[in-house]
Amino acid sequence: MRRLAKILIAGTSAATLTCAAATSQTLDSVILSDQVQTGDVFSGQTLNVVEITEATTAVTTATGAAFDGSGEGVTLDVRANQNLQADVTADTRLEAAVSSGAVTSLTTAATGVTSESNIYEGTLTGVYNQQTGPGLIYGHSHIEAPDAEVGDVTASAQAVGVSQGFGVSYSVVGARVNQTNRADVVADGGGTYGYVEGAATFAGTATGTNVTSSGIGGSGERYIIDQDNQAALTQASQFTAHGNAYLSTTSATASGNNISASNEGGLLDVTSAQENQAYVRAQSQASAYQFGSAASIAYGVGNSFLAGNFGSETVIDAIQLNEGGGVEVIADFTGAEGYDASSTATAIGNAATGYACSDCQGRIVATSQQVNNSDVSATSSVTVTGYARSATGVANAVGNTASYYVSRPSN
Repeated sequence: MRRLAKILIAGTSAATLTCAAATSQTLDSVILSDQVQTGDVFSGQTLNVVEITEATTAVTTATGAAFDGSGEGVTLDVRANQNLQADVTADTRLEAAVSSGAVTSLTTAATGVTSESNIYEGTLTGVYNQQTGPGLIYGHSHIEAPDAEVGDVTASAQAVGVSQGFGVSYSVVGARVNQTNRADVVADGGGTYGYVEGAATFAGTATGTNVTSSGIGGSGERYIIDQDNQAALTQASQFTAHGNAYLSTTSATASGNNISASNEGGLLDVTSAQENQAYVRAQSQASAYQFGSAASIAYGVGNSFLAGNFGSETVIDAIQLNEGGGVEVIADFTGAEGYDASSTATAIGNAATGYACSDCQGRIVATSQQVNNSDVSATSSVTVTGYARSATGVANAVGNTASYYVSRPSN
């Protein structure tokens, strides 16, 4: 059973709730939320079609616990605790005999726990604690249509252990986020078609812990973030095989811990500690007998950090530790005849990026510590058994990479 809590407090509502006492003063709004999920959560669907002329669409989601605590025109304080001790699975399957339509779209997402807080013209403070116990977060999507055709097809499979999001508009936020993921996170999928007339896009994304933030309108943001991915495995994989594909892209992205914070205006201050102990694997394997443009792309990273501000100041204190099973990335494409074939594999132990805006008289103050104790491997291969216009392969493996700079917004 899915546990869902959604609380939205607007300025007028807060006044209504607190006006029982005869006072003109607007009191601070407070949200306290505790969620515990111990039973497995599963969603699945299968579509069996013979000949569809227009569109085939499927959306499959499964979430252990979800929380939304937001405000408009208020001072809001949030205390949110989420704990998942179970498996979460989302599964989508499509079988087509003749055609799945001019447009085919499959969206599959499995999430352990997720939380969102947005603030507009107000002040947000909060402490967010998220954790998953041993288990499996599994997102799976597959298309079986070896004798069928399609116009454009998009199929995505996503799996996330824990995730926290912030949206900040003309506001100020100060928050602490504590994330611990002990569940294996796997996004798996792919498919096969006889003939793809337009574009075929198959993508898999797996993330152990995730924090994202976006600020606009001169907002100020300050975060303290602790991420610990203690799972054995974080994996994304996609496998595709087409008889004839005009434009084909198969991609897999796996991240142990991820932080992405941005702002436009005021201060962006992020203090973070990321530790990944999981084996991170990203594998993209694609084939097409005949192809126009075909790409196989795989990206894997133990810890990823990004903090950027098109405003006055970016302050960063980031610690990254990657150890355990290592990072392995595999990208492969095989075809018989066509035009442009490519395969790209990128594997990174720790990655950190920070920037500020020079046109805004901005500055950056960054302290970064990166330690990688694991193997990092990137393997790319392209095989064309007949003729093609071009074949391009890229394999890039990096233990630690950090980039901090001040530039114009257009750069």
